[in-house]
Amino acid sequence: MSATLALPASMPVVGAACPIVATTVSHFRHDRRRVAMPHVEAQVVVRFGPSLPGGIDLHAMGPGTRVLRKFIRAGHRAILARLRPGTYEAVLGVPAAELVGRPVLLEDLWGSARTQRLREQLAGEPDARAAISLLESALSERAARTTVVGAVPRFLQTALEKLQVSGVTTVARELGISERHLRRVLQQALGVSPKAYARLKRFARAVHAAQSGRGVHWSAIAADAGYYDQAHLIADFRSIAGSTPQLLLAELRESERWARIERDQVHFPAVG
Repeated sequence: MSATLALPASMPVVGAACPIVATTVSHFRHDRRRVAMPHVEAQVVVRFGPSLPGGIDLHAMGPGTRVLRKFIRAGHRAILARLRPGTYEAVLGVPAAELVGRPVLLEDLWGSARTQRLREQLAGEPDARAAISLLESALSERAARTTVVGAVPRFLQTALEKLQVSGVTTVARELGISERHLRRVLQQALGVSPKAYARLKRFARAVHAAQSGRGVHWSAIAADAGYYDQAHLIADFRSIAGSTPQLLLAELRESERWARIERDQVHFPAVG
């Protein structure tokens, strides 16, 4: 890939049949530490870089439940596709629960031949947007051709939205299903429990509120995000981020500062 393109950090994907929620393009032009927030969606990641075998690799990552910190060398780039909950097994071939918190080489899930075909297509693509389209097409085709036992219930997305503000018991009652059935569906679709999902969403709301406001008032943020009190918010930050709210916010600001510097130009040199 040799194009120079200005791309948004996150690009929503249009089409209800598409298994992708959004794609993200990253270009690391300097040595730096990356701070990654936990994510409830499984992801497919394509990395380009001189230290990788053949200059490119592909892997899948299950839902993440902790903040991750990783040092990345200059010259590496990545395309990341976040998968729609309920599509993980169709796209990746394994239940969501088997991928939680760990990266897996795509060839271990798809087989060497199919992965190598996609790798060659991506390595030879001279345009970053076209590479994203190639990845989206491959994932969509895989999802369409894979038969998964047990269809995803129509209420899944509604349940996920309601769980961000209500408990499992309340959501089950509003949907007219048993709490046990709701828990089973969510565990199968997400790979994490409803409680873990709600916790990660609450944590993400708190972080977003802290990043968005001029003055950070943690007690108000805790209440607005759905925490019982500020002490519970601090406990979640220590558990999920391994740091205090103030320290994580400083890390994220530094990470975003570098991202702004590197966002204007996205180079994908030819591979091979």
